[in-house]
Amino acid sequence: MPESSSDELQPLLQQLDEDRAWLLEQIDRGRWPDLRLDLAALERELGQMLSRASELQDESGQG
Repeated sequence: MPESSSDELQPLLQQLDEDRAWLLEQIDRGRWPDLRLDLAALERELGQMLSRASELQDESGQG
């Protein structure tokens, strides 16, 4: 039986959050200093997108 889109989405969101955390760790360690501001902005936007996706997933699960 195929997985629902919600079941497929959860591992993707988890992997993206792990990638976001890794990126933040690399930024904090001083990696890529010339790209720091752009990467920090990317990390923030990714975090916001993941939060919103989780909220929408929770809302759709309650309906």
